[in-house]
Amino acid sequence: MADNDPKSVQDLTAFVQQVLQDMQGKFQNMSENIVTRIDGMGGRIDDLEKNIAELLSQAGVDDDELSQAE
Repeated sequence: MADNDPKSVQDLTAFVQQVLQDMQGKFQNMSENIVTRIDGMGGRIDDLEKNIAELLSQAGVDDDELSQAE
């Protein structure tokens, strides 16, 4: 066995608590990372929509024509 293996019930309890805390921290970091990426993607989508609207406006296409094409 490894030197840091739990030797008693108290050691095992402390070990399991530490593992769970570590996992919770990792999941929290992953969650924050995902939310940050989603926010970034939302901003890029908004920019893309604006650019498409500008291009359509420059091309002389209005919203009514797009609705009829669908």
